[in-house]
Amino acid sequence: MKVLIVKTSSLGDVLHTLPALTDALHTVPGIRFDWLVEEAFAEIPAWHPAVDTAIPVALRRWRKRPWEAISRGEWLRFRRDLRERHYDKIIDAQGLIKSALLTCMARGPRYGLDRNSAREPWSALAYQHRYPVPQQQHAIERVRQLFAAALDYSMPHGGLDYGITRQQFLQHTSTGNDIVLLHGTSWPSKQWPRPYWMRLAQLANAAGLGVSLPWGNAAERDDAQAIAETCENARVLPKLNLTELASVLTSARAVIGVDTGLAHLAAALSVPTLTLYGATRPELTGTRGKFQAHLSAEFICSPCLARHCVYQELSEFKPACYQTMGPEKVWNAVTELMGLRTKAML
Repeated sequence: MKVLIVKTSSLGDVLHTLPALTDALHTVPGIRFDWLVEEAFAEIPAWHPAVDTAIPVALRRWRKRPWEAISRGEWLRFRRDLRERHYDKIIDAQGLIKSALLTCMARGPRYGLDRNSAREPWSALAYQHRYPVPQQQHAIERVRQLFAAALDYSMPHGGLDYGITRQQFLQHTSTGNDIVLLHGTSWPSKQWPRPYWMRLAQLANAAGLGVSLPWGNAAERDDAQAIAETCENARVLPKLNLTELASVLTSARAVIGVDTGLAHLAAALSVPTLTLYGATRPELTGTRGKFQAHLSAEFICSPCLARHCVYQELSEFKPACYQTMGPEKVWNAVTELMGLRTKAML
């Protein structure tokens, strides 16, 4: 059976889909997948043994520069290439209008969430087969349940398996004694204050650990450089692709990050990870896997689920909710997490 997955973005959402592929691979004899995915995340499907082809789509770039996409013929080539394939089943694992439209462009019977389950109810009109999946549960479990229904098998019992292993990423060099600080995020309301990151880096150095600082854009690079300047054993990483970042994370002693896609990548690789939540809720989209811990703000308006901090009173930092989650508290939590992993390895 050949199946097309439509799950284009974001980084965390794409990673949340991997366990469903593992379920299907272990349950449905001979099943193989192609995956329609945003071009920035096209490396990820190839990591899973059940995926044959990643089909990149550039919706984010095309939305910003539509005339360029048309004039260069990118859109027409994408449609032609997609229509050349025929699938036994097409599963829209995203439940959005944009993913539903992409699902309709492919050839094969279409499967997805019903209108009461999809994030955008109108997307259900695109599917010939619709399934109810309760919304008030973690995103990983929702995708696993959708795949089980669409591919007609019972949900497997047992632990979570992303289908990727640490050994896949050990070819890159790393110190192996670093804490990786994932300080970058697209939502201003998720940004832990820079002075907190500086103090956290100093605490890591005092414990004999180095600090690695990845970044994704110019503003994050500036933050990384400012953090690195406050302690001795810190390095600002060069610009890395996702496979290279996975290698850095794999070799880390631990990862500390805000609610960002790279924290989910660390979780998929079973790296001890402490994720900080202020504006968002870990119950529905938090990191899942071995050696994962969540630290949530205890504040009057948290979680607000807003892109920008909505607190109007005076506060030392913005977002204000992170004042309840200082560097010492975070360091104590990650130290405990590293200790748990050490005990598990003995």
